[in-house]
Amino acid sequence: MSKEKHGIHLIAEMANVSIGTVDRALHGRGGIKEATRKRILQIAQQIGYSPNLAARALSVAKAQVRIGVCIPKEIHFFYDQLWSGVLDEARHLEHLGVEFENRPVRTLGEGDIEVFKELVARRVDGIILTAGSPKELTPLIDEAEEKGARVVCVSTDAPESRRSSIVCVEPYLNGCLAGELMGKCVPPGSKVAVVAGMLSTEDHRKKTDGFTEGFLQHCPEGKIVSVVEGHEDEKESFQKTSELLRRFPELDGLYVNTVNCLPVCRALGARGFEGKVKLITTDLFAEMAPYFQKGIITASIYQHPYRQGQLAVRLLADNLTNKVHLPPAAHLSPGVVMSTNLHLFREMRLTEAKSSEPLLRSRSVLQA
Repeated sequence: MSKEKHGIHLIAEMANVSIGTVDRALHGRGGIKEATRKRILQIAQQIGYSPNLAARALSVAKAQVRIGVCIPKEIHFFYDQLWSGVLDEARHLEHLGVEFENRPVRTLGEGDIEVFKELVARRVDGIILTAGSPKELTPLIDEAEEKGARVVCVSTDAPESRRSSIVCVEPYLNGCLAGELMGKCVPPGSKVAVVAGMLSTEDHRKKTDGFTEGFLQHCPEGKIVSVVEGHEDEKESFQKTSELLRRFPELDGLYVNTVNCLPVCRALGARGFEGKVKLITTDLFAEMAPYFQKGIITASIYQHPYRQGQLAVRLLADNLTNKVHLPPAAHLSPGVVMSTNLHLFREMRLTEAKSSEPLLRSRSVLQA
């Protein structure tokens, strides 16, 4: 039995419907109730199933579709993984006539308005966007959608716009999970603080709000003494964290709600707080491993950046080539990284694979 057929059978069983009904829902066809369609699509998302684009495209004419991509390059620890997901999925679509115009911006919220306008002017059929300037982008997104260009936000949203979809780990839930973890890691009455990126960004603000609720619910008489913005800048984050530790030497915990955690780790070390302050971070990259091993990072909330990029491309391309319904949101479940399961994550496996390449090459030479 093929993987795709197995996937459809599993969805049908979970939704208690026929295979034909599942097929109609996945391919955006009529003949089923909207509530049933939504239930089937939700189940498909939960089990990580998506129809095989290549196999389905054999029955249709080769599409000529252009997709623009506007995602930051920095902070590269997170966005490298997001881009990898986008580019890997894009390579799988080349033979279907799907072309990509990649227009990266340097950092979140810097230059995305100009790039978005450029992509619309080039009449692309769809745009994948990390919305660093949601307020300014909203009317532009609405205009693009009116002109027929589907817009899929990834990682961070422009929720007031009429964009077609958002692919992300739901930020409020993300923050709530971090808050609950922190509340269970520190004693009652603890004082904690948040190092955010930019509170003008939907993702960062909602994570902060979620963390506040989760922490106060799970730490009796706990208090959040400060929320500082690091603006995704390493120097600024280091300085502001150092000042925070000077002002609150009794601090029990810190939550970093973006991937920019290294300057916070360095500030803790520079001021002698290593291991004394519970640190919960966001996402994962190889340079974080020593801080886990030393007990400086207690846990990290993983946002599946590679999967986000991959899924954003897959959903948009499927809509443009096969008219498959775009869900209003595709929310991935956040993961919790601790020292025990660190080795299981993609970023660590890739690092191990790269480090073993010279050894493998030397072995092959010896064997030859």
